[in-house]
Amino acid sequence: MINRVVLVGRLTRDPEMRVSQSNVAVTNFNLAVNRPFPSKDGEQQADFINIVTFRKTAENVNQYLSKGSLCGIDGRIQTRNYENKEGQRVYVTEVVADSVQFLEPKSGNGNQSRSGGSNQSYGPTPGGETRGRARQQPVEENPFSADGPVDINDDDLPF
Repeated sequence: MINRVVLVGRLTRDPEMRVSQSNVAVTNFNLAVNRPFPSKDGEQQADFINIVTFRKTAENVNQYLSKGSLCGIDGRIQTRNYENKEGQRVYVTEVVADSVQFLEPKSGNGNQSRSGGSNQSYGPTPGGETRGRARQQPVEENPFSADGPVDINDDDLPF
C-alpha cells in the first residue's frame, strides 16, 4: 500500500507549536496549495490543507516559517477522530509531514521569518534521527532557457 503526499504551498497563518504529554514537540499549520486549473469564472482556486509535524521538524518549522512562507511537504495522509466537549464525534484528515523543505531564502518575497529564516531541509535520516541539510543555492541564470529558436543538428542527437 502507498500513502505519500507531496505538496508545495504557502502558510496561511503562523505555525502553532505545543508540547505533548510525552514531551514531544508538535507543530500544526495550514498550507494553501493552488489547484492546477482555474474556476469557471477564471479565478485561481486553492486547497487549504492541515499539516502536522513532530519533534525536531516541528521545532524548525515553528522557528523558521511564518505566514506566507513557501515550503514543500513530503508526508502521508492521516485520519483520526475524537469526541469534542459537546459529545460529538469529530473527524480530522491531515498530512503528517516527514520532511519540510524551506523554499525561499531569508528575505524571499519580502517575507521575513520570525527567527532569521533558513534555506534548509529538515527530516528524518534512515536511522530515524532528524537533522538539517543545506539546500543548494538557486542558480541565477537558467542555462536551458532560450531567447529564440535553438539550432540543433540531427547529428548531435543520441538517437
